[in-house]
Amino acid sequence: MSSLSPFTFSTAIQGVQVKPLTQDGQQIRVRYNGLLDQSGANQVWIHGGLGDLNEWRDIKDYVMDKTGEGWEQTIELNDKQFNFCFRDSNQNWDNNSGANWIYRIT
Repeated sequence: MSSLSPFTFSTAIQGVQVKPLTQDGQQIRVRYNGLLDQSGANQVWIHGGLGDLNEWRDIKDYVMDKTGEGWEQTIELNDKQFNFCFRDSNQNWDNNSGANWIYRIT
């Protein structure tokens, strides 16, 4: 994603938006209304990890909250890069055609 202004959601890319909540970008809000949401998922999780795209670490699943705008969750980061994808309760995955999504603090 391109450079983001704090406190503003990015332009949607494949149904994903990110909004920095702090000036340093270490707290973000992720909004998802992609393929899983469009297919009627009753629950969505962010599956994410920190660090290099090919060597994720501190991998966690974050339960997302359903809102009027899609599925949302706030994430606290302690690294400059957050790599993520999504899954639903039926173990269907949306990984951006294998590329996943990346939030990078520059």
